[in-house]
Amino acid sequence: MTELLRLARALRTGCEDPRTRFAHRVRVGLAVAALILILSFLE
Repeated sequence: MTELLRLARALRTGCEDPRTRFAHRVRVGLAVAALILILSFLE
């Protein structure tokens, strides 16, 4: 669990611009969705 929290902190962006922050969250969300999709195909 601590490894997941460390990863989540590393993925956070320090930018205060809402547009940049939103774009970063969308990219991270798409990467997580792609990872879940790939892992579901492997089973």
